[in-house]
Amino acid sequence: MANEDRTPASQRIAAELRDAIDVGTYAPGARLPSTRTLAERYGVVRNTIDEALKILQQQGVITVEWGRGAFVRERTRLIRLGSDRYSPKYRESGLSPFLIECAKQGKTGRFEVLSVGKAKPDAGVADRLSLSPSRESALRRENVFYADDVPVYRVTTWIPWDVAQGTGLLEAEVPHQYGIHGVLEEQGHTMARINDEISARMPNPDEARYLALPPGVPVIEVVHTSIDQQGSAYEVTSFVMRADMNGLAYNVPVE
Repeated sequence: MANEDRTPASQRIAAELRDAIDVGTYAPGARLPSTRTLAERYGVVRNTIDEALKILQQQGVITVEWGRGAFVRERTRLIRLGSDRYSPKYRESGLSPFLIECAKQGKTGRFEVLSVGKAKPDAGVADRLSLSPSRESALRRENVFYADDVPVYRVTTWIPWDVAQGTGLLEAEVPHQYGIHGVLEEQGHTMARINDEISARMPNPDEARYLALPPGVPVIEVVHTSIDQQGSAYEVTSFVMRADMNGLAYNVPVE
């Protein structure tokens, strides 16, 4: 006798609905049939359908809107950041790397300052910048970046306090046409090399709240370190990015 399939009905239904979405039976943005209709189609109770939809929501395949139903998630054009985002060739545009990427996608970018102040760096930042983690040895700047009013990055920048003190880096709106990197160049630190450490994970509750993340959407975390012409690290920035709206593209020499 063949082995009986013991996969729970909710998982089987979720898999079938996902297959239907993948082949285009339900297009991006389309509303799925009602819970009642699906229950009748599959010969199960409505609670089983609710569980199947919950699985798809956790997988990031659908969104569920109270009182309206379940909808196939739309595929958003990616905002791609890569190895040339800090290139001097973009200086004439007068735009930051993020605003340049938004413009490429036909989006309007802006940012909201959450905090600016002296702080103790965490162990990883302290190690990268050769700072003391036991005292307030760094400036921390925290921002949320938006594309068309959708939050896409949670950004935390760390700069040695000895470099930042007495400069425009302490102001919410950095008073330099080239932003923080313009100020840092005036302080003698010109970006000669970058080191990006990239990982993917599920967001913590704070990140999910600031980025308005639907259930099932992971984040990409890029820990960026700026290295100057002397080979010294002088800035660390953590980009926590919505994985459904962001990508990374690198084109670099093989050393």
